[in-house]
Amino acid sequence: MMDVPVSLDPLQGASLPCSLFFLTHLFLLQPGMLNSEEVQVVGPGEPILALVGEEVEFPCHLSPYVDAEHMEIRWFRSQASNVVHLYQERQELFGLQMAEFQNRTTLIKDEIADGSVILQLHSVVPSDEGVYGCRFLSSDFSGDAVWQLEVAGLGSDPRISLEGFKEGGIQLRCSSGGWYPEPKAQWRDHQGRCLPPEFEAIIQDTQGLFSLETSVVVQGGAHSNVSCSIQNPLLAQKKEFVVQIADVFLPGNSPWKGAFLGTLAGLALLLALLTTLALSCFRKQRRHQEKLKKQAEEEKGKLTSELEKLQTELDWRRAEGQAEWREARQYAVDVTLDPASAHPSLEISEDGKSVWAGEGAQGAAAGAPPRFAEQTCALGRERFSAGRHYWEVHVGRRSRWFLGACLAAVPRAGRARLSPAGGYWLLGLWNGCEYFALDAHRVALSLRVPPRRVGVFLDHEAGRLSFFNVSDGSHIFTFADTFSGALCAYFRPRAHDGGEHREPLTICPLPVRGTWVPEEDDRDAWLQPYELSDPALGLW
Repeated sequence: MMDVPVSLDPLQGASLPCSLFFLTHLFLLQPGMLNSEEVQVVGPGEPILALVGEEVEFPCHLSPYVDAEHMEIRWFRSQASNVVHLYQERQELFGLQMAEFQNRTTLIKDEIADGSVILQLHSVVPSDEGVYGCRFLSSDFSGDAVWQLEVAGLGSDPRISLEGFKEGGIQLRCSSGGWYPEPKAQWRDHQGRCLPPEFEAIIQDTQGLFSLETSVVVQGGAHSNVSCSIQNPLLAQKKEFVVQIADVFLPGNSPWKGAFLGTLAGLALLLALLTTLALSCFRKQRRHQEKLKKQAEEEKGKLTSELEKLQTELDWRRAEGQAEWREARQYAVDVTLDPASAHPSLEISEDGKSVWAGEGAQGAAAGAPPRFAEQTCALGRERFSAGRHYWEVHVGRRSRWFLGACLAAVPRAGRARLSPAGGYWLLGLWNGCEYFALDAHRVALSLRVPPRRVGVFLDHEAGRLSFFNVSDGSHIFTFADTFSGALCAYFRPRAHDGGEHREPLTICPLPVRGTWVPEEDDRDAWLQPYELSDPALGLW
């Protein structure tokens, strides 16, 4: 998280009389004045991933809470002079806005009195990719925060066409459009072996989207399935089309070729006869075709209506999930890691906000998975026995992690293997692509946008623990249960798997309302979760 402290103009005149110097400092300490060492501008911090054609949100707030209703708030691109959106004198000014952002931004200022605002950018295009920032400005301070916007587009389904015979085989052509960034194509035969392309061209249109066209020559004996797959390198997603070709269509000697050609000649004669008969009843067939056309139009209208209803339902559900996430953020609390609860192989930062696996955990990861009673996890200091509580964790691009909550007062069971119903409610990622929810059972999840930051919302009285994808504001999963006691936050970074990204799990700073009072400390009663290598769970 990149936080930029505000800059307060220094006091001038070191020769002030003692009384005037005292009054000046007393004035600066009055309520409503800002302290440059305490107030910060907080933005998204980590890169935000947005999909082409959809909308993205840029949240910014002052920490701690400061009323920003009379401030100037400016969103900019790369530098402050490139205005994306401007709020000044309690109104929005569109005159200085860059042309490419006109009529595409919406300011949400429901919580501006608390120093929190959100800018929505609609209809994302590839050219929107880059560095953005927000700046708060008043007569006595200024501060800003910057972040990176990444844009991705998942193109159309590949189309394969038969171009004809060439070089002793059949030439196939595969094409697709609407990708960003530049996609990668791959031909494979029925045994999964890569086929070298004969031709490949990638073209970028005026909107910045890429279209791809590639061809391959399939030789005799390479019959059965031939596939063309196109992959988006940023989303790690691909689209694939499979076509089946029989040897009879390939040039060369074949025992069936003569029979096939004879069949084709017979079919040609039969087609000529049918055509002659069809001419005699043309008028009757024409009426029948008009009737079928009318029926097809009616069916098309019904299908279009159903698709519109489904799209409306999808938009409503998405808006509902984002509204639920914004509501949950109002109950933000300050969560801190407890070093005494951490496995010996884990390392905790000095501020108690980050945890990562040490060298010992890496060595363990190279062999068989350890028992879950000995797993490498850490817990939060705070316990929540009532009320609603929300915190966010930066997971970055790690390929393995677990987050959630667990009962804070489960009796310690030494190194014994625990039952799956052990009072843990977790969300996890395994091998960079397998998301799942885990309490007494494992539930596989499919996420549209990979989360770089996860929000956790606990409603103790309602018996609900919810997870949100902060990258797009969507709801991921909710546990519904009866919590038999106080809960605490659970963090398990997992040992490094040798992947490219080796980031810690970090608790993100949020504007916290109120003060949380901890209960009596009995952290010795905390217990590590049950064995994930249990075959009944199917995780390893």
